[in-house]
Amino acid sequence: MQKSVSIIGAGLVGSLWAVVLKQRGYNVTLFEKRSDIRKLKSNEDRSINLVITSRGLNGLNLANLLDGAIKLSVPILGRMIHARSGETQFQPYGKSDECNFSISRSELNKYLITAAEKAGVIIHFDHEITNIDFDKKEITFKKTKHSYDLLFGTDGAGSVVRRNLCKHFPHEFQDKTEWLDADYKELFMPAKKDNTYQVDKNALHIWARGSHMMMALANLDGSFTMTMYMPQTKFAEIKDVQATGKLFQEDFNDAIHLMPGYAEDFVNKPQGKLGTVHCSKWFYKDSVALLGDAAHAIVPFFGQGMNCGFEDCVNFVKILEEKNDNWTEALPLFEKIQKPNARAIAEMAIENWTEMRDKVGDATFLLRKKVEALLEKEFPQIYKSRYGMVTYTMIPYALAQEIGRVHDTILEKICASIQNIEEVSLTNAKNLLETHLAPLIKKHQLSLETDQLVVKMRRSSFS
Repeated sequence: MQKSVSIIGAGLVGSLWAVVLKQRGYNVTLFEKRSDIRKLKSNEDRSINLVITSRGLNGLNLANLLDGAIKLSVPILGRMIHARSGETQFQPYGKSDECNFSISRSELNKYLITAAEKAGVIIHFDHEITNIDFDKKEITFKKTKHSYDLLFGTDGAGSVVRRNLCKHFPHEFQDKTEWLDADYKELFMPAKKDNTYQVDKNALHIWARGSHMMMALANLDGSFTMTMYMPQTKFAEIKDVQATGKLFQEDFNDAIHLMPGYAEDFVNKPQGKLGTVHCSKWFYKDSVALLGDAAHAIVPFFGQGMNCGFEDCVNFVKILEEKNDNWTEALPLFEKIQKPNARAIAEMAIENWTEMRDKVGDATFLLRKKVEALLEKEFPQIYKSRYGMVTYTMIPYALAQEIGRVHDTILEKICASIQNIEEVSLTNAKNLLETHLAPLIKKHQLSLETDQLVVKMRRSSFS
């Protein structure tokens, strides 16, 4: 008899994982403490936009849900940097066959929940957990109880499953959240009257202002979801429409005419926190595991939170196939493989916060980016940027981080003796790459080719 699987949390990872396990023949029940988001009004469920990259594409493809998700997205080709002066500069992400995909978190979540229903997953909304007995394999909700063979916690950064594991087994499970000293608020840029976009829809727009920044990602309806990231101390200073107006006049003056409701949005929208979850252990015996943000929530500045969670699903299935669905062997192996990768992308996401906030308009940084693009073009077999490895390949995050540190050494040596891109010696660059980088590429037998799904979706989006 096939095992009965209970999944707590019908967010992005939980809904996708439910589909994947149902397709593998498991009896799957999905529980969610919130009401069904598909029944909410549109202005009640708006949230930060996400970007789908290689790992997310592969996760969706695993569940045969990729084409439907891409139809809900807008392709993003690079960063558009907005200076205080109003001038803009476009920084392409990668090669001509690479791009990211902007998608509404709530629209993707609705799509995945519906897919789970269609696959035959039983879904219970408005089910809040009061206790979990991990030895009896029994979940207690406010009004009922439910037994399971396998339990997965996919219930986000504030995971109740994780908290219960820490409560019942404090010597095995320790839980720490490292909070960023910056919070965020969601703002909004409407479409033009003819429902077209006010700014380039195929770019991630960034207004970087040192200690704080504003970002914009396109929606399908011609609007943009805006996000303001700012130190908590600065948020505390801006309490009314007048103070908000002053902030925008000083730092985001070119955006004021694009966002007629910016001041009211800023004052009235809730202020969200940003943190990194560190959990000492991701599984219990042969019956419980944490996936996605429940195990490893990260800050959003590499655009990899969802993608990392979807990669959990991809890697878990590989392990299940290798171990013939032997969960006793699969659960600890999943933690062994994926935990270092989660730690690596968490660290890189925090580093990217500094880069996006402080450096995207800096001359030294821009020269380094030009050198990096040149190396990728001239030596594609041994050089792909750390961003490219994370975003456009399935190279493990931990390995991308390791290689990225070697990149830093090489770029520092090249840039130390030049003032502009024309001064780069390709002979010297090749020697540095062959000395410092090629052995690492050979050791891990890496292909730096762009993932085939990225190329396929990029071409289909602009065909």
